[in-house]
Amino acid sequence: MTTTINVMGGELGDIFWDLAPWVTYEPGYDMGCSIYVANPTDTEKEYALIARIEQADAVISEEALPISGYTWFKVEPGDVIKLKGALKFSETDVTLIVLLVERETQEVTDSVASCLVSPAAATSGWPIGWPGGAAIAPTDFSWLLPLMMFGMLGILIAPMLAPEEEEDRQEVMPAVEERKLLPPGRYE
Repeated sequence: MTTTINVMGGELGDIFWDLAPWVTYEPGYDMGCSIYVANPTDTEKEYALIARIEQADAVISEEALPISGYTWFKVEPGDVIKLKGALKFSETDVTLIVLLVERETQEVTDSVASCLVSPAAATSGWPIGWPGGAAIAPTDFSWLLPLMMFGMLGILIAPMLAPEEEEDRQEVMPAVEERKLLPPGRYE
């Protein structure tokens, strides 16, 4: 099965979630997330979620994610549903892809992905999400210092070069309402 990942969603359904593009993950622990499934069509659709674990473009595992004990679930036309749950895997330093399969066509209509990175790899200096990759070289911003100095100098000099305003400018005073005094009280 060839999966083409459509970044902006599919015609038959859209999926998105609250996981970051990379997540530090220790195998065997629950990873809570919310998955949103949208039906952009004008008819009710049935969908299934498939979790696929890949490492170096090789599929390690693939399984259906049950929703309330069922593989297929319905979404009303033009509606979005929120599915809360937890995922647990025995692998790390892999890519987790959740595929949205539409029942009528049996095709993957959309997908989301996140890299599960081991805590050791996350702190080792590797680029996050690319286990085994080279370290990221620090960026040199030393050229920015002279530009910042010129900007600060401009802020200090600009008021000195601004034309002086007239000293005898009259302030406009807001109109003051005349106050009426209350008559003396009973016991005064």
